[in-house]
Amino acid sequence: MAGVWSSPASASSHREAPAISQDPTADNTDVYTFRDVADPSKVNILADFIGLEDPNGGPNFARFGDDVQYSIHIDNNGDVADDITFNFRFRTTFRDPSSFLYNDGRITEPNDYNLIQRQTYSVERITNGGPPESFGTALPVPPVNVGVRSVGTGSPANQAAAFAENRTVYERDIAQPTVNTNGGVKMFAGTREDPFFADTGSIFDLGALRPIQNNHLIPLPATGGVDILAGKNVHTIAMQLPIASITSGNITPTVVDSKTSVIGVRASTSRQRAESVTRLGLTSSTGLTPITTDRWVQVSRLAIPLVNEVLIPTDMKDRFNRTLPKNDGANGFFNFILDPEFTKLLPVLYPTVFNAGNIPGGGAANRPDLVKLVTGQLAGLSPANALPPADLLRINLASPAGVTAFPNGRRLADDVVDTEIQVLAGALLDADGIINGTAVPYSALKDGVNATDGVLLNTFPYAGTPFNGFTARSCNTPDIACPGPGAP
Repeated sequence: MAGVWSSPASASSHREAPAISQDPTADNTDVYTFRDVADPSKVNILADFIGLEDPNGGPNFARFGDDVQYSIHIDNNGDVADDITFNFRFRTTFRDPSSFLYNDGRITEPNDYNLIQRQTYSVERITNGGPPESFGTALPVPPVNVGVRSVGTGSPANQAAAFAENRTVYERDIAQPTVNTNGGVKMFAGTREDPFFADTGSIFDLGALRPIQNNHLIPLPATGGVDILAGKNVHTIAMQLPIASITSGNITPTVVDSKTSVIGVRASTSRQRAESVTRLGLTSSTGLTPITTDRWVQVSRLAIPLVNEVLIPTDMKDRFNRTLPKNDGANGFFNFILDPEFTKLLPVLYPTVFNAGNIPGGGAANRPDLVKLVTGQLAGLSPANALPPADLLRINLASPAGVTAFPNGRRLADDVVDTEIQVLAGALLDADGIINGTAVPYSALKDGVNATDGVLLNTFPYAGTPFNGFTARSCNTPDIACPGPGAP
């Protein structure tokens, strides 16, 4: 049992590889993409970074890294290469560096004078490897949601009222810098409630799923799940783009079974490579070894949720983060994606439910379902129009808005953990929905957490208002519910 479940991962790309777990500012956590329901001519892409943020993390609240390049990449012609890339860079300034505070009074607008720390960002677009095109400079990042005194009317009746008032004021007055730029594009970069939800505390405890943990090798009574992301914030970059501005041929697709109707989306972060003057063969009159910065080097990437966390072995996770999707095959990653360790562990962890006869074998021949996932067929393409395999979150832009769900894109409310657990166990290979040889349906394989604990917005950027530092969820805050096991 000691080696059964030894991955160091925690949540959806919230520490998915050894190196990036030590660099949270550059850590991708999730990627979402979906057609806009209010305006189906637009597509939304959200990329989250800096996972597991505590709202009460002052005085140095989490922020985008000034030394990190955050990127959103789009493949629009099915060649598994970047056709459009948006690069985001951030800059932090301090009004009064002699103060330890984040703000020294109430915050009533994005650039309020009472802010001691401010952050802005610039965006560039690169198309087909051409020169960068500016999409805006010195755009404001909304301040973090410090607390009910810093963001509010200043006269709450009680703590519960202060919490509700804080959310209203933050969205109305603070989180407004959604910037309309070239061609009707909307952008947002700032703190949001983390929309991802999962019981990773149980899953990474020897693969336990609380709703069926009575069947586990080390059994406990079945319960509902615990959302480990409850009360956590994340840093979000969101874009709302006209579909015709990012597709091959600049059209809004109408034919579902067409390669040009599907785009592949991923997010990445990069840091600049540093070299010492000694390595460069230079000399230093001071006797020191100053450094020079070179090209940007990718340190994290994310597309299909949970791929690096659950499917890539620990000794290859850092390499996965540094490489491009077009090289996934050459780098041998499909050997693990198409032969999941999780699947092979099921008979060990749940011996009364699974055995060697009712779990799928590994390899492309035995896992046509996973082949369809990485080739865009689960996004509506026929085998004749399958795309080259790659870790890209694909969405069919000819599919109706508001109808599709992961793995045809990914909406904020999609329960990707339950979906992937069931798929890895073979749900798409079994027409009757029952695990062969048992009375257990695949739908019973779930973590027991079914929705985010925040409140998703019905307008861009859609991710919920970030939790504030003062009423951050804890068991010492009776007005705000604590996360805990749900009903069986």
